[in-house]
Amino acid sequence: MSELLLLLSEQGDLAHMVLGAWAGTSTSLLVWVLKQVIRFNRRFEEFMAELEKLNQMLLADT
Repeated sequence: MSELLLLLSEQGDLAHMVLGAWAGTSTSLLVWVLKQVIRFNRRFEEFMAELEKLNQMLLADT
């Protein structure tokens, strides 16, 4: 592994390697965040549906 890093640093491609690692990490983080937002939206919609059911039950009693 150190030979690979030495070869890359000698040829000046280390910056490209770091940029690729940064891009991969950023993309992975973005995908994770989007999944979390989708899950949150789904749970929020379920909560709102249950709240609407409760409102309908309470309004039907009056």
